[in-house]
Amino acid sequence: MTTVDDTWSELTARMRGFADLSNVNALLGWDQETYMPLRGSDARARQMATMRVIRHEMLVNPRLGELLDRAGDEPLDRPRQEMVRLLRRDRDRAVKLPPEFVRRLALAEGRGAVAWRVAREEGDFALYEPALEEIIAAKRDEADLVGLDGERYDALLDQFEPGMRVARLEPLLALLRAELSELLAAIVAAPQLEQAPFEQRLFPDAQQWDLTMRLLGDLGFDLTAGRQDRSAHPFTQTMALGDIRVTTRIDERHPLSGIYSTVHEAGHGLYEQGFEPRFEDTPLAAAPSLGLHESQSRLWENIVGRSRPFWDHYAPVMREIFPDVAADITAEQLYVACNRVQPSLIRVEADEVTYNLHILIRFELELALMRDQLEVAELPGAWGDAYERTLGLRPENDVLGVMQDIHWSHGSFGYFPTYTLGNLYSALLWDAYCKDDPAAEDHIGAGEFQHVLGWMREHVHKAGAIDQGEDLIRRVTGSGLDHAPFMQYLWAKYRTLYNLA
Repeated sequence: MTTVDDTWSELTARMRGFADLSNVNALLGWDQETYMPLRGSDARARQMATMRVIRHEMLVNPRLGELLDRAGDEPLDRPRQEMVRLLRRDRDRAVKLPPEFVRRLALAEGRGAVAWRVAREEGDFALYEPALEEIIAAKRDEADLVGLDGERYDALLDQFEPGMRVARLEPLLALLRAELSELLAAIVAAPQLEQAPFEQRLFPDAQQWDLTMRLLGDLGFDLTAGRQDRSAHPFTQTMALGDIRVTTRIDERHPLSGIYSTVHEAGHGLYEQGFEPRFEDTPLAAAPSLGLHESQSRLWENIVGRSRPFWDHYAPVMREIFPDVAADITAEQLYVACNRVQPSLIRVEADEVTYNLHILIRFELELALMRDQLEVAELPGAWGDAYERTLGLRPENDVLGVMQDIHWSHGSFGYFPTYTLGNLYSALLWDAYCKDDPAAEDHIGAGEFQHVLGWMREHVHKAGAIDQGEDLIRRVTGSGLDHAPFMQYLWAKYRTLYNLA
């Protein structure tokens, strides 16, 4: 006779197998973006595709379905109930995708990542276009196979933000666009902030690297359980709870770029390092949504990292690390430099006011692609039109335009909106934290980041995926998804910076 313990023992072994395969694939992907030689790309695409197919076969195995049904009939504690729910969700999606399709998609994504790198280096979209066409065709097919109620894009969005649908997201983002445009117009009409006096200086690569490593340690990232490397597009990858990899990129003419790349990815890494160890190798050792994950990176990068107290603490550090070029730099100059509002072409370097407009452009293009209203060959032109319409700028080349992000080369359609959802969630979480810690700004100014990290660990990180994303936000902050607190944060900050009425 099979007991609950027997069922759970087998389920636990299967969950560990899923985790192992996912983590090995993550390691292959991390290496692909950091150290892999270019000529290894075809073999790497096959290797990653094989790992994906094996995991898919394990998910659709009828035995797993039997175990989940059996476990669902038993009285379980809350963590086990949620493990069953998340495994069943993963399996229900997998059974709709034939193994040959899973391999096709994985191969397309593996080739796409390399094609993107080559095309960026050559500045030639034509080198990327065939691979991107292959990926988009596969993503359209994936959405049709999954077949969620609603429209095609919902099936892709749901992978990253479970339960979110276009019917809810579009009006939310339309409200946000209108209010951001109003704030941007007010800032553009106001006297502009001075350019930073250090923007024409060179900040040596090696010293910038030392600063980013210092930042990681200061923020609380455990360097015995993680590391930082370089990549063309910064990212965070988890191989185990004791092996979290972040990457950054450094530009000697723009020291703030490396700083904020590292702080952003540190936010992701801190979240991953904060999961309950007892949940490792289960579906609970994960964020419940990418929006919630992005809330952590955006909170650390923007609300903490672009605050005046942050630079009160780090201006002396800049002078210490860059004595030849930063001896005269003040905290006020750094604060102004990282918060100047100026419409620009590059998303990852955008200010807080215009950043979400970059996301809205990508969301609209993805919708058009999935609605068969736009084809890949039309993307560069559509991208330029959208930027000219929204931000008054048109990229002079596709590296500054449609090829600036790596996400589509990985097949991550439906991902971009989670950056904006992360911004909205971050404002809600920050308000809740400040109510519990009225000395929040004093702690930041003193470089005492353990206070905010401890609060996030207690209220967000350690729960893992037990709660669904918006449920966790509602439990912690008392509010569901809402753009108003984020706009209040922006207006309060930029009203003071730009002396707005």
